[in-house]
Amino acid sequence: MNTSVDEPQWRKVHSVTGVIPRSRHGHRAAAIRELIIVFGGGNEGISEDLHVYNTVSKQWFLPAVRGDIPPGCAAHGFVCEGTRILVFGGMLEFGKYTNSLYELQASRWLWKKLKPRAPRNGLPPCPRIGHSFTLVANKCYLFGGLANDSEDPNSNVPRYMGDLYELELQSVSGARGWSIPETKGGGPSVRESHTSVAYTGLGSPKLYIFGGMQGCRLDDLWQLDLDTMVWSMPKTRGSTPVPRSLHSANVIGNK
Repeated sequence: MNTSVDEPQWRKVHSVTGVIPRSRHGHRAAAIRELIIVFGGGNEGISEDLHVYNTVSKQWFLPAVRGDIPPGCAAHGFVCEGTRILVFGGMLEFGKYTNSLYELQASRWLWKKLKPRAPRNGLPPCPRIGHSFTLVANKCYLFGGLANDSEDPNSNVPRYMGDLYELELQSVSGARGWSIPETKGGGPSVRESHTSVAYTGLGSPKLYIFGGMQGCRLDDLWQLDLDTMVWSMPKTRGSTPVPRSLHSANVIGNK
């Protein structure tokens, strides 16, 4: 079978050196120039270290971070803007979730805990895991996730979330505050472990939510027009992916 040079091809990276991260799941990663930055995740305990992979030298290293170093977490929100990374929420240990917001200035490996103002029309987002956290221009959009309504730290009473928040960022560093936007068109049902991507090409910027978990796995696709704040289900062609959660999604060009 002939393979077109335009088709994506997987290739295992060999000859990796340095401090290689241990096996894990529920972690997050972002790319800044030639660096891939990995934070959090769990495997017999939550990982607290910040691991960085240099794609040019093929070397892992542990940067000397400083500042308000966050505890390790899993299933958190993780976005990158320029050379800063924002981390929201996640699991600290079984049944214990957080709604803290941290910023990493990767140019200095400096952590800072942020305290954005609460929304004028409601409460700030509650502690949660499995939410999406998506950057569009100077705002992050938080959707859904899973909360724990139990007051006993050794117990877990799950509650699926379907709320939407905007977090307005300050330039270079910091966050101004949360807001709860008014939307139309219904919108996705409550869920966690879904994906959310932003498309800012032709027309108005849009947020796309796909799949996730709501007691059963989902395969629905939703679009939010960020200019009109109207939810809709776009008409699609081709084979729909089977219902799934804990997947990943990215935008490259118009795909």
